[in-house]
Amino acid sequence: MWQTYYTPARLDEALDLLARYAADARVVAGATDLLIEIEKGLRQPKVVIDITRLPDLDRIELRDGVFHLGPLVTHNQVVASAQLVERAYPLARACWEVGAPQIRNRGTVAGNLITASPANDTITPLWALGAAVTLKSVRGERTLPLDQFFLGVRRTALQPDELLIDISFPALKAHQRGTFIKFGLRQTQAISVINVAALLGFEGDRVTNARLTLGSVAPTIVRAPEAEAFMVGKVLTDDVIASVGELAVRAARPIDDVRAPAAYRRELVRVLTARAVRSLRDRSERADWPAQPALLWGATDGHFPKINLAARAHSVADDQPIETTVNGQPYSVRGASDKTLLHLLREDVGLTGTKEGCAEGECGACTVFLDGLAVMACLVPAPRAHGATIVTVEGLARGSDLHPVQSSFISEVGVQCGFCTPGFVMSAAKLLEEFPQPTRAQIEQSLSG
Repeated sequence: MWQTYYTPARLDEALDLLARYAADARVVAGATDLLIEIEKGLRQPKVVIDITRLPDLDRIELRDGVFHLGPLVTHNQVVASAQLVERAYPLARACWEVGAPQIRNRGTVAGNLITASPANDTITPLWALGAAVTLKSVRGERTLPLDQFFLGVRRTALQPDELLIDISFPALKAHQRGTFIKFGLRQTQAISVINVAALLGFEGDRVTNARLTLGSVAPTIVRAPEAEAFMVGKVLTDDVIASVGELAVRAARPIDDVRAPAAYRRELVRVLTARAVRSLRDRSERADWPAQPALLWGATDGHFPKINLAARAHSVADDQPIETTVNGQPYSVRGASDKTLLHLLREDVGLTGTKEGCAEGECGACTVFLDGLAVMACLVPAPRAHGATIVTVEGLARGSDLHPVQSSFISEVGVQCGFCTPGFVMSAAKLLEEFPQPTRAQIEQSLSG
């Protein structure tokens, strides 16, 4: 793991740290990708710089017809934004398809871009929307369109001393409609086998402009120029749509891997492109969009509180304590600066109800509440708990009075082997805080992690 974990209090402090440590440092926001990369040895930073306490970086703003997303905007914040759902639906749809609620509560759109996997869901719609990113360092700022930002598989133009501070893209106009479709090997918590974003302008029934982007079929996201050009000026009959799907295949350069052979991916490009375009023709792209999605925010507004903490460095060598509150009790923990929150809770605080099932954020057995939001403890660095409030499954009960969900699990004999039970209980409890009378769809959404 890392040697030193910095938590700057101001943006200029973060930029100074990046200038000082450069390639030895990694910025962390959601950590949902970075921690897995570190655990697998793909990244070995000496220094981690946590920007989650910096103010005003989780804003979503619409200025002069252009959206601006700060680097701390999470996937669930996008899903909950009425403006983005209305005028940037392809991005909202992609964010809804990312992981599970706990992942979407921590994972950021900026992090999804920086990881730069061609299978990452938000890159494809942002490419179709004409997005650009602004990068900042002590040397100054620069803004790049996505086709200049992405250089290859997991490679970007971001320099070691730069921080992505803004994602901008034009809002959809009244004559435009767009959508995003993903194909994975399961309904949730799935990496895209392929994904497609479509953005069309209409004059009546006739297409006036078109952008089609394809993900997980090449080293970076690609457009389908022949399919785009073919649509312009045409009414989208079934025959035209079938031809669009076939032309889109020409832009794909997929590979064989464990999720699918290249030939299957090509067929998916044809099918999903046609499906996306057909939904825009029929105005049915939002038919299954949830009116009230389950976000596992509970009573919060989905934003982690920005508390007034001085800049802090948690170093393995200096062993600064992590001061945190767990289940209403204050703790001062030493020796956990290079651990995850899961291991801090189990090994240092002694609360073993939170389980380690996968250590990759896929099973949900480690679900806890961080400042009121459900998160995966295996994907939260332990120093992030400094100054924060944590609730574990042990903290749901009030004295001898179990939480109603706990009581119901016992009375209905719902424990099975028991290993995943804490995750089910925590997710269900947070759902009921958010929706006291949830629908079946909301229940399914909340338990998808």
